[in-house]
Amino acid sequence: MLVFKGQPKLLGQMIGLISIVVCLTILFVSAIFFTLIGDLTEKSLGNQAMTVAKMAAQNETIIQAFDDPDPSIRIQSVAESIRKSTGAGYVVIGNKDNVRYSHHIKKHIGKKMGTSSKESLLNGKSVVYKGTGISGSAIKAKTPIYNKAGEIIGVSSVGFLTTEVDEARGEYQLKILFFALFISLFGITGAVTIAKRVKKLIFNLEPEEISFLFKEKEATLESIRDATIAVNNNQKITSINKRARNLLEGQISDEGKITNSRLVRMAESIIEQKESIVRQRLLFEHQLYVADGAPIWLNNQTKGAVLTIRPVSEIEKIEEEMSAVKSITDNIRAQNHEYLNKLNTIYGLMVLEQYEEARSFIAEEVRERQDIVVFLTSSVKDPYIAACLLGKIHRSKEMKVRFYIDENSNLSAVPPSFDTKLFVTVLGNIIDNAMEAAGRLKGEEALVSVSFTDIGRELIFDIEDNGPGISPEEEEQIFTEGFTTKDGDNHGIGLAIVKNTLQKLKGDLYISRSSFGGAQFTITIPKE
Repeated sequence: MLVFKGQPKLLGQMIGLISIVVCLTILFVSAIFFTLIGDLTEKSLGNQAMTVAKMAAQNETIIQAFDDPDPSIRIQSVAESIRKSTGAGYVVIGNKDNVRYSHHIKKHIGKKMGTSSKESLLNGKSVVYKGTGISGSAIKAKTPIYNKAGEIIGVSSVGFLTTEVDEARGEYQLKILFFALFISLFGITGAVTIAKRVKKLIFNLEPEEISFLFKEKEATLESIRDATIAVNNNQKITSINKRARNLLEGQISDEGKITNSRLVRMAESIIEQKESIVRQRLLFEHQLYVADGAPIWLNNQTKGAVLTIRPVSEIEKIEEEMSAVKSITDNIRAQNHEYLNKLNTIYGLMVLEQYEEARSFIAEEVRERQDIVVFLTSSVKDPYIAACLLGKIHRSKEMKVRFYIDENSNLSAVPPSFDTKLFVTVLGNIIDNAMEAAGRLKGEEALVSVSFTDIGRELIFDIEDNGPGISPEEEEQIFTEGFTTKDGDNHGIGLAIVKNTLQKLKGDLYISRSSFGGAQFTITIPKE
């Protein structure tokens, strides 16, 4: 794993960043709350002081006492009762001349009040303010006292000492401080937990390592000569190299999803079955490709699939050689099986001293072989088509299918421009399908017949069998890639290849009912 030194680790960066953000947030919020608490406390005490001042100003006993010879006797007791019950610092009642009738310090009774009291009397308004008097710094409220006639006869002054304000503010600020410390501790713990969780999710990699791995993956994908595509469970492409983009040009939706139905089915199968697939054949345009796929695992669940597509043409030399070897091997095996049976027959005749029968059997066998070779060499001038038909004759004997070539068939005027190497793919696939279809239905009574002619402006081949035939519904689907009536995987590609190859050769294929009861395929290819 690539390691980058000299840089702070992601875990430390995340813990530090989140912790700083949390602490700064708590700091600013606490500072705002400290300011608000002071203002709110003073405002609250001011409102409370005004309430107490108005309560005293509206007290009937105090209002009536103003008519007494010595108002302070009754007013002092009532004022002190109000002060103690409300918790005020002082409750002072004064007359129009600003002389005190009550005070919690008795020596100040009968003395002049502050000038602000005079203003309240003159203006007839209530005021709340912060000031310093004989009792000390306080939040003060003053309001005029009216008699029953509505005349101002005095002033009610109530104060809450700022020492009480400071005590209340200190209690609130201490609570905020403890709360801020708790939130900070909780935030730092959360930062550590989140940072460790994130690190675990990214496999303990640093950002530089992730960036490097991403670039490395991108370079690796682009260096792969095969088309490589990764999709998630919704068939959306998560990774794709240039080769795949070129191959799937026009087959990717605006949402970034694959629209090729065969690839979609392959990806769905991989995700649902949770198993890899290998060597699935499919067609793009006229080119045959082979696809492999594997599921993407995360926490023991499939989260997508990776598909690798490579054209058969890139390995066609090896495949051609292997195909040639396989074809030769199949022919040799078929011939060996057939010759071994006939050799055993000849040996038995020799042991039984049936020499004439043995001689006749050998002569007939040689004549049959010679007739086939002579017919093909004389009627079919193209060596590839002749070799294909000869191989199918041997193949039919191994499959125990009666294989006939119409003796009136002739193919001597094959134009030089005709790509016979490409055509034998068509002919071989159709004959193989015919033999398999007839063999499945009829067993040892299976029959396949081939006839061909070059009379006119076209080359015409007819392949008939006595198999189950092809229904009208199947005729519309048999050339679709992936459609098959056989069991197992990797079927449904042969006739799709036939269709695309005939398009290259500008030929046509017609399906009808055979005179043997099965299907008849008629191939027509223009000479020019």
